[in-house]
Amino acid sequence: MNRLCVFCGSSTGRRPEHREAARRFGALMAERGMGLVFGAGHVGLMGVVADAVLGAGGEAIGVIPQALVDKELAHGGLTKLHVVDTMHQRKALMADLADGFVALPGGFGTADELFEILTWAQLGLHAKPIGLLNVAGFFDPLLAWVDHCVSEGFLRPEHREMLLVSADSEGLLEMLLRRKPTIQTPKWIDSQDR
Repeated sequence: MNRLCVFCGSSTGRRPEHREAARRFGALMAERGMGLVFGAGHVGLMGVVADAVLGAGGEAIGVIPQALVDKELAHGGLTKLHVVDTMHQRKALMADLADGFVALPGGFGTADELFEILTWAQLGLHAKPIGLLNVAGFFDPLLAWVDHCVSEGFLRPEHREMLLVSADSEGLLEMLLRRKPTIQTPKWIDSQDR
């Protein structure tokens, strides 16, 4: 795994554990020789992860729409900065540049990116590993909802298993590295549901 795409907040949140986990995750990525692909912001957990990767001598590639560059949100010290026109282009390019994906705490944008990449995997559009760094139980309510989707028949158990979860940076990276790439090809819509 050469590059990992990290989805996370443009805020640092209220808990210092979130900032520390982002810093640790970025430093660990660089120590392992993994480059960072991210939304190119210098603010929030995005900035913390990027600064940690760069501070440890790693590669940090940002992808940002021109509208956010105009708001002076782009990180100024990245290895490479891609400026695109739309958020859709941003997400597509980040996905193309990465060999795997991790979500750290964040809000709507983080959830949007995470669920789009999970949906693409469910549809068999990619076979890259996807993980959640569940810092201080941040994603517990989300995971409860995902499990509820399984129990209610809206999500297949094998698709739920695509989402790797750990509260520990080292543990999550190991899970991602051990994950064997498999394209999800089973029929995911039941014919009786039409």
